[in-house]
Amino acid sequence: MKILVLNCGSSSIKYQVFDMFDADNENRILAKGIVERIGLEVSKIIHKPSEREDVEFNEPVQNHVAGINKILELLVSNEHGIMQSLDEISAVGHRVVHGGEHFTASMLIDRTVEQKIEEYAELAPLHNPANLNGIKAIRQILPNIPQVACFDTSFHQTMPPHSFLYALPYDYYSQQKIRRYGFHGMSHQFVAGKACKKLGYNIENTKIITCHLGNGSSITAVDKGKSVDTTMGFTPLEGLMMGTRCGDIDAGIILYLLQSKNISSEQINALLNKKSGLQGISGVSSDMRDLWNAADNGNKHAKLALDMFMYRVLKYIGAYAAAMNGVDIIVFTGGIGENDFNVRETISKKLEYLGVDFDSKKNYMLRGVDFEIITKSGSKVKAVVASTDEELVIATDTMKLTNNK
Repeated sequence: MKILVLNCGSSSIKYQVFDMFDADNENRILAKGIVERIGLEVSKIIHKPSEREDVEFNEPVQNHVAGINKILELLVSNEHGIMQSLDEISAVGHRVVHGGEHFTASMLIDRTVEQKIEEYAELAPLHNPANLNGIKAIRQILPNIPQVACFDTSFHQTMPPHSFLYALPYDYYSQQKIRRYGFHGMSHQFVAGKACKKLGYNIENTKIITCHLGNGSSITAVDKGKSVDTTMGFTPLEGLMMGTRCGDIDAGIILYLLQSKNISSEQINALLNKKSGLQGISGVSSDMRDLWNAADNGNKHAKLALDMFMYRVLKYIGAYAAAMNGVDIIVFTGGIGENDFNVRETISKKLEYLGVDFDSKKNYMLRGVDFEIITKSGSKVKAVVASTDEELVIATDTMKLTNNK
């Protein structure tokens, strides 16, 4: 069963094609790629078929329909294709950022689901409209193919009210649905399950803290397989310090800037989302590799940015261990979590009080692995590195929901 997975941004489309087998067999990626700079004079298309050479094109791609058409052309082309006909595609799965409170699991897409996704565009104006563009484009090009929406927020819908509510007048929740939604849900769900499976733990009896650390970062407390708290909130801005996002700040700062410094709401938005975080503190980069190089060369602001990032991760791990009355597994994933052994070591060495017996030798220079334990054999709490795969989650859910259609 061949599944096309699409992740549509405002000016980009990421894609993968999976050949899905039964649960006991391995799934294979047939092709993946990206269309970038959609709507600009020259767009870039990178196509990576599994058994052929990668190719790159620079040409105009006017909109998402044109972008998806180009992807489909490549998938069946004589020179770069991985299938004989588009009829081989059984279904299409889409990443959708915001599903609000309505969607607690992935859903087969119909007009009602589309309408709800559109309603939640108010909460995710940069993401949901782009996700809808991909859904509508597939319906226009391949009208008979079933489609599935997989939501970043759905895994976190198990959070209890004392976790997801803000201490605002209750009407702001009941009438406007202002609450913590959480994001990166597919990643947190995937690596929590993967860690339990690899370690031989029953997820129903396990307390897990999953640390998705990358340009966008979040931490989730997973108790008995369910999300009970997470760092991202009403938007992906809350929580950890990130590449260019500030994370937690005093809301009074925003009022001060608006009232005293004559800064517009648009400028505030750019400040908090695009000019803060690692980039804002260091003045060097939002990339950890650049920051470690700069810090090693004596740049104090780069060192400060690194210290702030790791301190906040450490603080939330401690908070979530307290909230769950303990922890059994701590998972590091995402671009930083999977590849930055210095970050993992600095954090893990300060978790002895929880029962983490860190193994520096196992961790040293560890990058790009599927799964690895970085604690000693007798460690009460296991710390692990696990690669995440949100696209596989989408493909798996899509197969389950469409297999009987």
